[in-house]
Amino acid sequence: MSHAALLVGDVGGTNARFAIARLVHGRPVLEHHESFKGADYPTFLKAVAAFIDGCAVKPAGGVIAVAGPVTDGEIDLTNSPWRVSEAELQTLGLNPIRLMNDFEALAWGAPVVPGDMLASLGGPAEGEPHSAIAVLGPGTGFGVSALVRDIHGNEVAMPSEGGHACFAPGDAVEDEVLRILRRRYDRVSIERLICGPGLLNLHRALAEIDGRESHIDDPALITAEALENPNSHCGATLARFCAILGCVAGDIALTTGARGGVYIAGGIAPRILPFLRASPFRERFERKGRYQDYMAAIPTNVILHKHAALLGAARVAFSAAI
Repeated sequence: MSHAALLVGDVGGTNARFAIARLVHGRPVLEHHESFKGADYPTFLKAVAAFIDGCAVKPAGGVIAVAGPVTDGEIDLTNSPWRVSEAELQTLGLNPIRLMNDFEALAWGAPVVPGDMLASLGGPAEGEPHSAIAVLGPGTGFGVSALVRDIHGNEVAMPSEGGHACFAPGDAVEDEVLRILRRRYDRVSIERLICGPGLLNLHRALAEIDGRESHIDDPALITAEALENPNSHCGATLARFCAILGCVAGDIALTTGARGGVYIAGGIAPRILPFLRASPFRERFERKGRYQDYMAAIPTNVILHKHAALLGAARVAFSAAI
């Protein structure tokens, strides 16, 4: 696409973010950011129309990243009642328009996030330049993707639903957490523990293991108390959350061969960054038996850039890939 102004979007289970993208000196630049709460709009199309109505320059096409699998140009969002299709979006004058998985867009965006918008969680400053990178992270759900690279500079992003892979306990406490959650869920996925709602599941399971009651029903309260008092029960929950996140991140790095680096995205990690750095995250990331040295050579970073998925969508929109 060679239009001067293109629409890019990042639609999650809670919020939809949009911007206008332009190509400046060969790099995508974002303008006119707006965020819309899903609960305020009965359909996704109305949210997109509201954004376009507020734009001085109307975009002719673009790329929108969405939280869930895209099938034949349509998506039923995993954690939202919205349904989206490219055909519907074309009725707003957006043509060509492409939908893609939000973490697929993050995989495209991660390599172009400025260095000062990344926060290290350990490992070397840089990974292998021609190896794959993995992007994963907790928010309303748990997303996973990878960017496969070769020595010729070719890149291909891998859409994935890796957050719905099975949760694998890493110690006896996590064995008990899995046993407790199996009473509620027929199958316990990573997303049942490592996301906003998952934090609440984890907190309740740990309370049951300790033989105490918990009356907290909002994951934000767990995070707030943990940050205020790391030695509290909520602090123990968040530390366990970070440990499991590290274990999962390491498993995904092994699965994708992400020797180029692992990027933690989503809304939770930046908000708990000091806690995450002090947590067992990196120890559990590297604790892979015979592959400990392999893991130690992989950098892990948190993406602090709020619009990394929009940058990735813009990269795709301005490339021949669309």
